[in-house]
Amino acid sequence: MLSAGVDIGSLATKAVILDAGSGRVLAGVRLRSSATPRETGREALQQALAQADIEFDRLDAIVATGYGRDTLDFAQSSVTEITCAARGAHMLDPQVRTVVDIGGQDSKAISVDAEGFPLDFALNDRCAAGTGRFLEVMAQALETDVDGLEGLALEADEIAPIARTCTVFAESEVVGLLAAGTDRREMAAGLSRAVALRISSLVMQVGVEPPVMLIGGVAMNAAIARDLGEVLRTKLVVPQEPQLVVAIGAAVVAAERAEVAPKDFSPEE
Repeated sequence: MLSAGVDIGSLATKAVILDAGSGRVLAGVRLRSSATPRETGREALQQALAQADIEFDRLDAIVATGYGRDTLDFAQSSVTEITCAARGAHMLDPQVRTVVDIGGQDSKAISVDAEGFPLDFALNDRCAAGTGRFLEVMAQALETDVDGLEGLALEADEIAPIARTCTVFAESEVVGLLAAGTDRREMAAGLSRAVALRISSLVMQVGVEPPVMLIGGVAMNAAIARDLGEVLRTKLVVPQEPQLVVAIGAAVVAAERAEVAPKDFSPEE
């Protein structure tokens, strides 16, 4: 059985092709999200199909997720990111009991049962603090990019405490510390620790039960993964491609639904 998951995120659109029988991910594509999520979602799926070298009509099911999920009329159904994050994490590591998803505009903490279904979740979608957008703004304040911010944090011997996690106030604080001559590496380390503390408070709302998997674009930041693990006092599981986990979960749900419902969709012209 071949299924597809398409995840329309605020900053990136992801598509995955899954061979449900073997549990193998045959293809995974990431594109920058656009003002037309339907078109970007279709393009991501087409690229994933080309990568897997299969035709659209060989797919048994497609499920869409993410903020733009309801715009994808070529998908059979749509599912929340919470469910897809839990299902995707479980497929990659059935032992995982807590999932932390740090994306471009929001962050989530999800407790997961032994079957890979969400038990509870906490969501921060009203503030950029602790998200990819926060890191982008702070990187600009330090005259670098997000990768450079990570490198600076990993090089630091000391941490310059950042008292505020509100993006506007934290940026002002960083500018003030720069003016005072504070080492940029120490500030980057302080920002990393501030994000970890912010995310940890979200995780505490659902409870920390290891193993804990960190997913989303920010999971690729080694400094934040390190700091969050230290704050939570547990080693984090970080998948090889953490940005694709929600799309993988959508493909898992698609395969499960295809087993109980007939194939009923057609390719877009």
